[in-house]
Amino acid sequence: MRMLFPTPFHSLLLFVVWLLLNQSTSPGHLLLGAVLAILIPLLTNRLRNPHPGIRRPFKALLYLMRVLIDILVANLQVALLIIRPRMALKPSFVSVPLDITGDLPITILASTITLTPGTVSADVSDDRSRLLLHALHVEDEEELIRTVKARYETPLKEIFGC
Repeated sequence: MRMLFPTPFHSLLLFVVWLLLNQSTSPGHLLLGAVLAILIPLLTNRLRNPHPGIRRPFKALLYLMRVLIDILVANLQVALLIIRPRMALKPSFVSVPLDITGDLPITILASTITLTPGTVSADVSDDRSRLLLHALHVEDEEELIRTVKARYETPLKEIFGC
């Protein structure tokens, strides 16, 4: 059964999305959706890269809540920076040393930074040891590095055990 459905959840998701996009449950759509739900995972299974498992799911939920709150707060901060015409912005590129390993945790960290208004992940070093980010307003680079490491990197280390 594992050979026919290497990723059963993805197959089911593909089938449901196919039906929702077509807005039809006619026999032809059901059949084509089932064929695609079987073939696509079979053809792309070798492309999958095994990801580290989430070791602390409750911490992952807390991390998600923290990120959502930070996005809301950052939206307000960026709006205030833009509204105040007299305040001089100090944009800067900052290189953050990384303690986490693995492509998925680094990608989640970079995505978190990019999702937060006022910051953008610009590059990851070839050896995956540094993350270059751009911030709209930086008073203290070291403080920004400490904040990224404490608020985002440390929880990701706990979540993925890396």
